[in-house]
Amino acid sequence: MLVAPLAGWSTPLDEAPDAVFASRMMGDGVAIDPLDGVLCAPCDGEVALIAQSRHAVTVRAAGGAAILMHVGIDTVNLKGEGFTVVTREGARVRSGEALLRFDLDLLARRAPSLLTPVIVTTDSGFRLVRRVVGREVRVGDPLMDLEPERAAAGAPAGSAAGQGAVRRARVAFEHGIHARPAALLAASLKNLAADVRLRARGREANARSTVALMALGAQHGDEIEIRASGPDAALAVQALAAVLGAEAAAPPRGTVAVRAGDAASAAAAIPAVTLPALEGGGTSPAPGAKLPGVIASRGLAVGRAFHLRRPEIAVAEAGAGVAHETNAFDRARGVVRARLERRAAESGAGAGARAAGEIAAAHLELLEDPELLGAARVSLAQGRSAGFAWREAVRGAAAQLRTLADPRLRERVDDLLDLETQVLVALTGAGAASVPELPESAIVIARELLPSQLVALDPTRVAGLATAAGGATSHVSIIAAAMEIPALVALGGTALALREGAELVLDAEQGVLEVEPPPARLAEVRSVLAARRARLAAERAAAQRECRTADGTRIEVFANVGSAAEAEAAVRNGAEGCGLLRTEFLFLERDSAPDEAEQRAAYQRIADALGGRPLTIRTLDAGGDKPIAYLPQPPEENPALGLRGVRTSIANPSLLRTQLRAILGVRPLEQTRILLPMITEAAEVQLVRAMLDELRLELAVTQSVEVGVMVETPASALLADRLLAVADFLSIGTNDLTQYTLAMDRGNPQLASRLDALHPAVLRLIDTAAQAAAGQARMVAVCGGLASEPLAAPILIGLGVHELSAVGAVIPRLKACLGRVTLAECRALAREALAQPDAAAVRSLARRAMGEGGEGAR
Repeated sequence: MLVAPLAGWSTPLDEAPDAVFASRMMGDGVAIDPLDGVLCAPCDGEVALIAQSRHAVTVRAAGGAAILMHVGIDTVNLKGEGFTVVTREGARVRSGEALLRFDLDLLARRAPSLLTPVIVTTDSGFRLVRRVVGREVRVGDPLMDLEPERAAAGAPAGSAAGQGAVRRARVAFEHGIHARPAALLAASLKNLAADVRLRARGREANARSTVALMALGAQHGDEIEIRASGPDAALAVQALAAVLGAEAAAPPRGTVAVRAGDAASAAAAIPAVTLPALEGGGTSPAPGAKLPGVIASRGLAVGRAFHLRRPEIAVAEAGAGVAHETNAFDRARGVVRARLERRAAESGAGAGARAAGEIAAAHLELLEDPELLGAARVSLAQGRSAGFAWREAVRGAAAQLRTLADPRLRERVDDLLDLETQVLVALTGAGAASVPELPESAIVIARELLPSQLVALDPTRVAGLATAAGGATSHVSIIAAAMEIPALVALGGTALALREGAELVLDAEQGVLEVEPPPARLAEVRSVLAARRARLAAERAAAQRECRTADGTRIEVFANVGSAAEAEAAVRNGAEGCGLLRTEFLFLERDSAPDEAEQRAAYQRIADALGGRPLTIRTLDAGGDKPIAYLPQPPEENPALGLRGVRTSIANPSLLRTQLRAILGVRPLEQTRILLPMITEAAEVQLVRAMLDELRLELAVTQSVEVGVMVETPASALLADRLLAVADFLSIGTNDLTQYTLAMDRGNPQLASRLDALHPAVLRLIDTAAQAAAGQARMVAVCGGLASEPLAAPILIGLGVHELSAVGAVIPRLKACLGRVTLAECRALAREALAQPDAAAVRSLARRAMGEGGEGAR
């Protein structure tokens, strides 16, 4: 048991106005708003560390738990002023014994907040089982109860006295340290006074630099050495280790630290194009030539080639004086910063704008990168011009990234070069009005496209994109897919020799760019596109009606959404509600959890966008392929089988309570249902229901809220009847159900073609769950990827599914498909499907039954 180390008001740690503490990056605990100026020992133990600026003390209990007490927020900036230490490092202390005194009035005037975090550090091997919050405490009052998670192994590396600290950790990020994890790592140090360096793969990086961290090339499972010096060195290594993952130990001999398929398969999946192969010029490809490329955004287009070239902005090497060039540089960065902030703020207006807004936010991080700025300022001090200094700094960083093996990290070179151009345009004015006027149905040809170039183009005139270089996961590819613009990348230098205005067919379904095809082929593609547009228009018009089979059976067709903009688009496509709101969009890619108000406002915007239609909110589905940096979890050899879904929420009850409170605040509440992910037993549902009932009582909410469970494992399908004893409905997540049933990792590209949810084994589990629901007169939905396949829809309905929740864009086709079949035909098709030997046979059966197009032709 820990006791209060100072007198004051005890409050949840979430209220600390500092992301590192509030997000529990360094550990869990409480915060105390002090009433007097004496900090005491929270237990018997040893003084393990006193910060040089005397604002923080760490006491290690006999059992090994390390308790950090940090007086006030940002008090490191006082450099010891107002603090008097009355103990020493290494001293044995008794519970309640004074450790330091501080001038309460001085801190109230000079510090942003007096709130004092009292936390059990993440590396201690203990977890909180009880805490006292929401009341006044005196020194010695019970504050927290701990229990060991594992045997304590003594002091962690880096806890020694002095200004230096060293620690090792393994990278827990699924795809290594790319842009967003790098930004999280850098952000975790913002309030700490320490110089911190990371070493991995023979490279060293400034931990405050996003670019330098990406340039490490660190992959999932890599060991990182963290070295810090300065007043907050120990705190800094703790914070970084918490973000990276748990404390690393050398893997047992014979084990593989990096999960099979991570970096190597990614490199194999995305072809790398070397720079010499990208040189343009030469003879235009002959009519009829077919240039193979990599599909970045699926679709089909016909149009004329339009070459878009990156503006080459000339800059002089010599500057006009250090002061003049420094001022010009800072002004230009200010112009670019304001533009990026506006773009980031406009991210709610459609999927394309949202993707562009997220990328603008990443560019803002790069614009403030200390390594880039440091390199540029060194050049400025040597008398170079602002433009030359910035270009030299950016291209040096880009050269580092190009040497990395991971294609995702190499593709971030585009972001650096984009930022280079934006700042140079702001500096010189050159190219400021160079947005080209596109012809109708332009297929834009470029060596590489910058995100800012794509965003500036008129989307009504862009038929497709074709680039010589680039990759399928670049930021331009992400934006193109969000804007539904067909795109091919990695076509090689031959694409740059295409004749301006040449007629092209861009087939981003087969991965081919057809050069000046015969008139018959052009006519065929135009006919296909016209038929698709006509069918889509007709289906969209019909989709506004409720979905019924040909014999009048009511089937609800909902949408899976992740934002208010997606909800609005889904309603336009005929969605009758939301069958799955993925709340992870609020929790991922940030350094602290969203509070209740932010969550409630986001859910309310989506509820409003649905116009009263049903809204099914899935609680946080973290872990597995969705790691969250501020929820430190021990490294797992197979995250898909570890702490994920509802297990993560139960392990972090304060996070779950906050989310449930936010959901209960949505109005009207009767519009809302709650969905729990990765349920495998009834006890998990009962625990969440008990918490929900407590909150309803606390908030005086009299209405009940339906609680459903996701069927994502064979266990939940086989126990569906038991789960329905404590749940109101089932929703089948076919993506996870398929990987767990077939024992195939859905992230493994070698198995991608065999990972098919129409496999008879998966269908039999869906049938088992549906029969259990029918026996208890409960609703069963499918919200996984299979619900978005028109070919599969009649089979699912035949198995007893009442609701499909799909990608918004496919809803018109789903409704049209189901409107052409009777329930009896669906049931007959489902029975045949269950008897097939494999997924290929099921698909063949469905195509025959529904017509070769698989869209319900009868």
